Amino acid sequence: MRIGLLGTGPWAERVHGPGLAAHPEVELTGVWGRRPEAAEALATTLRTRAYNDPGALIADVDAVSIALPPSVQAGLAARAAEAGRHLLLDKPVATTTVEARQVVDAVGRSGVSSVVFFTLRFDPATADWLESQSARGGWFTGRAEWLGSVFAEPAPGAVPSPFAASPWRRDKGALWDIAPHALSILLPALGDVRDLDSVAAARGPADTVHLVFRHEGGASSTATVSLTAPAAAEGVTAELRGEHGTTTLPGGRVGPVTAFQRAVDALLSSVATGRPHACDVRFGLRVSEILAAAERALGQG
Repeated sequence: MRIGLLGTGPWAERVHGPGLAAHPEVELTGVWGRRPEAAEALATTLRTRAYNDPGALIADVDAVSIALPPSVQAGLAARAAEAGRHLLLDKPVATTTVEARQVVDAVGRSGVSSVVFFTLRFDPATADWLESQSARGGWFTGRAEWLGSVFAEPAPGAVPSPFAASPWRRDKGALWDIAPHALSILLPALGDVRDLDSVAAARGPADTVHLVFRHEGGASSTATVSLTAPAAAEGVTAELRGEHGTTTLPGGRVGPVTAFQRAVDALLSSVATGRPHACDVRFGLRVSEILAAAERALGQG
């Protein structure tokens, strides 16, 4: 499959680009970025072509892989879908429900396949664990904690996070950057959020947010997300409690490039079979709807 990469930032440089270039069933056709010099540099590294116009790259490929801020991603994703190109997107699909729905509508009209790269959903250990817990059911409650230190003061001698210079992350914070990961685990295990008006949210230190959800299966869950936790406190955990006792998210995870290549595999499979993937743009829209509800709850105090 001919895939074009839209984006030249750290995530494109470290994950999307290497993952596509090394995938045996993909031809990385080219790279476009908002900074032409960065597109040239990344294209040289990946041994492909830099494009000056995203429309020209979209015209030359079967699918696009997008590693751009959500507000930029949404418009380009809808444009590519309208042109009949399959989509490999990053979370969140968009930071407004209007933009996310525009992508979903474009996919629906064109009939293309889509996959949204929720990193842990494409980790083998996590995927197997989630499938098992979803099949067991009987969960009473769940919790997730995603604590990052992207914007925290780095430890002496430590290298600052490459994502600390991201304007959209500073603007939207952990709610939109990290909470999608938590939801990608809680929703398949516990069911969809029952009522968006019941979503509760409270602010913690800096950009930290505490969330409470009620799920259609009757369970409730909480999530705490942050990009400003002290480096010594950062980490990821998820736990489910119910009829079968307690189970926690397994460790031993693969790296993001390997997980991304599994997302590419999922897109290829969806295209070949015509079956939607569980992490398609419709799931991405639902995550955006839930986060928008949480944002409204924060605004209401």
